[in-house]
Amino acid sequence: MLGTSRKPPPQVTGISPKEGPPGTRVTIRGENLGLDARDLIGLRICGVECLLSTVWQSPNKIIARTGQAKGKGDIIVVTKSGGIGSCTVQFRGYNVQIGPLQDSAVWIDESQTGGTLFGRNRAASPVITQGNDDPLGICDESTDTKIPEDELQELFPEGAGNTSLDNFEPFWFLLENHRGTSFDDLKSGLDHLRHASSRQSEGPLAFAKTNLSTFLDCYDTLTEMHKKIVTDRSKSSGLTATALLEETLMKANRAAEAVFEDVLGRKDRADATRNALGVLNRFKLLFYLPNTIEKNIQKGDYDLVITDYTRAKSLCWVTEVGVFKKVYDEIENRIESFREMLKKKLMVMPSTIEEQKKLIRYLVHLEVPYDPAWECLLNMQKWLVNLMHRCKQEQIDKEEEEEKELQRATRLSPFHSSQLMHSGSSFKAGGRPLKRVAYVELLTKILCEHVPDFWRLGQSYLSGKLLKEMKKMGRADAGKQTEFKQKVQNIILLYGNLIRSAFLPHTLERMDVKQREVYGIWKERKQDSLLAWLPICVRHVRACIHLLLPLELPAETMDILHRVAFDLRWSCFSIFLRQAIQDIKNLHERETWAVDTDDERGAITMLPTLFENIVSETIHTLNEVVAVRQGEKQLFGEVANQKAAIALWSELLESFAGTIKQLALDGNPDRKKIGVDGVNKNLRESLPSLGKRLIIVLSNCFLTMDHIIPRLVDNLQKYGYPDSPTILKNAQDSYHSLDEELFSLYIEEKANPIIGVLEQNMYAGKFDWSQCSTPTGVRSYVKEAIMNLLEVHAEVYSIGPAFVERVLRDIVEAVADELSRLFQCITKFNANGALQARLDIAAFEVAVGIYKTPKMRSTLKDTLGRIAASNTKTVDTMLASFTKQMQFYLMPFKPEQQSTKTQIKV
Repeated sequence: MLGTSRKPPPQVTGISPKEGPPGTRVTIRGENLGLDARDLIGLRICGVECLLSTVWQSPNKIIARTGQAKGKGDIIVVTKSGGIGSCTVQFRGYNVQIGPLQDSAVWIDESQTGGTLFGRNRAASPVITQGNDDPLGICDESTDTKIPEDELQELFPEGAGNTSLDNFEPFWFLLENHRGTSFDDLKSGLDHLRHASSRQSEGPLAFAKTNLSTFLDCYDTLTEMHKKIVTDRSKSSGLTATALLEETLMKANRAAEAVFEDVLGRKDRADATRNALGVLNRFKLLFYLPNTIEKNIQKGDYDLVITDYTRAKSLCWVTEVGVFKKVYDEIENRIESFREMLKKKLMVMPSTIEEQKKLIRYLVHLEVPYDPAWECLLNMQKWLVNLMHRCKQEQIDKEEEEEKELQRATRLSPFHSSQLMHSGSSFKAGGRPLKRVAYVELLTKILCEHVPDFWRLGQSYLSGKLLKEMKKMGRADAGKQTEFKQKVQNIILLYGNLIRSAFLPHTLERMDVKQREVYGIWKERKQDSLLAWLPICVRHVRACIHLLLPLELPAETMDILHRVAFDLRWSCFSIFLRQAIQDIKNLHERETWAVDTDDERGAITMLPTLFENIVSETIHTLNEVVAVRQGEKQLFGEVANQKAAIALWSELLESFAGTIKQLALDGNPDRKKIGVDGVNKNLRESLPSLGKRLIIVLSNCFLTMDHIIPRLVDNLQKYGYPDSPTILKNAQDSYHSLDEELFSLYIEEKANPIIGVLEQNMYAGKFDWSQCSTPTGVRSYVKEAIMNLLEVHAEVYSIGPAFVERVLRDIVEAVADELSRLFQCITKFNANGALQARLDIAAFEVAVGIYKTPKMRSTLKDTLGRIAASNTKTVDTMLASFTKQMQFYLMPFKPEQQSTKTQIKV
């Protein structure tokens, strides 16, 4: 059905009569049998179309004549408003033998019966009469209920109880008419039937015996007639009796014609006029049809136009009558204009698939000389391509216009330029990239709205479902199927290349210049300017793929979209990581050297937290991009991509090491900070010393290496990144190397001043070990070295308590090595000099306490072995005095003062 408004479907609830031969006039009753005669477009009785003989009376009554139907079947009414109906009753059709003198509503082939009606071999009269008399000669007077006709039809589907039919079934006849007749009565009826049959079988001889007197009377009459004819012949002028009779009859005929000539002429003219009026009345629809078609076209009732045209075509398709040909030619002209109008409407885009299918069916019904469905598909494909190209050009023009406005703004004075920059959204950060993002969104919208209808219409046409109910065509040929799939693939390829041209121009470098110009030449821009929008583009392409997946497009067509999505995902992944690396490298600009101190981690600045936030945000942002959707490839499925991803993540995590190393060495003294009052303050005044910077950076490095990096690598593993252990090892190796380098710098920074003044202080006042006076206590150079070590201890403990033992052990070893060198350079000791040297060495060894190392002990032991032995009691006494005097200073070196916190060991 091509109509759009729907009413309840027709339902047939009654038919009278319920059976009959072809041409039976039946009355059909029911509900919703049509709003009017035009609404009724179909009537099938037992599967035979009977619409031409139908007379619509009301929505509840229809009168029609049955066609050549046999057996039992449904009565189905079809209306434009309600569609195909149903029925609760059935009609049974059967055939009867029609005699030559009987009226019939249908044409009877008499070629099989005409030869037997006359002549020697004519058929005998049937034994069973066709009247109402019972052929058995008995009457069923029982009161038993008759078996319903429906049950008899089920028992004998191919039979009938009518004795005049070819498929007469005796059992049906007996069950229907003699269900209650006794067996004896049936036997009597059989005898009656045999008697009637025997009388018929006696033939002409019996008939002659019965009518002998009649035959004799006829013979006498014929003899008398012969005598009269002979007498007349003798009196006539040699004419035969038949010739004389013929002449007499001709005279009588001429006399009659002369008398009735005027009357018969008027009768003939009246008959001709009556016949002409009958023809005009019969075909009056044809004469009104041109105007009716025009009115229905204007009203939009295209179904009725096609129905009227089909009826007119069936009436005078091959007529030779001039007036009919003239009317038909006018109808053809109107229909040709109608065809052109429908074609124009079919080519108008955009349009719904339902409207397109309806217009295609109209054109097929009108038998246009082309294939409207294929023409519609070609037009739709061309329209889609032009629409995407037009969208591309509009967005390129808009971006160029914005670029010109920006250039004009930069040539203005700073005040006006600032006003213009902040007045329009197009000049805000990220404004220009939004045009390309909107471009991808528009392309995706075009594809998602129109390609599904394009594909469904093509599939419906190529499979034959579109015109199946009209039986106009089957499946399209293989050539069109291949061509259609190629057109769909070209549309998808155009969509992918347009996106590549805007966001991934490097993927089109292999194309020649002319071919690339087809997809648009966008102005080059920095990749980080589109950074925030790439995930949105990936989302649009994925949404397109998700919408097209249920259509079951060819695999090679979907691969185009999957490749575009993959390239966008990989580009987004790599650009995001490179931007994150750059952001991390620029973190030194945000260092304020404001520390947050706790007992476990020491003094930590905000930089490690900023570093972790950047990496975590990058991982979270890329989660949507890296995740695999239905039909997509793993982003790291190939070995080359895995290696590239590992290298990028390793570089990202290692880049912070370079940032904090730079801070440790130069402290970023040129960075400006905006104070609360809005005045720029130079951070050079608050910049920590090199030693403090090294300890702070070592604390940051320790926190990053032992806590932040493992957490970040766990997140990478959680989100499915490849070979996270390798990334962890590379990062930790980098930070371990940085730790060693910074630690060596700090030891050098703190040990060199202590060692550098040690020799100078040892020989202060022109001290001579060979002329040394009696010792009174530990010399000042030892005390000064110890005080310098306390200063280092205080600095390290205040920033990073965990580094104290590691730092002091190395510095103490360095000081011990220098003492050993100095004492080994002394060529001569007197007794007091040897006693003083032993006292100084013992005092230093006792002072450093828990920070003594096996190497230090071995070095000092070797040094003492080169010095002459002295009075041990004197050394112990003075050493005890030194310890008592320095007890408060030496407390940091005592075991009870050892930090219980975690120590860093490398």
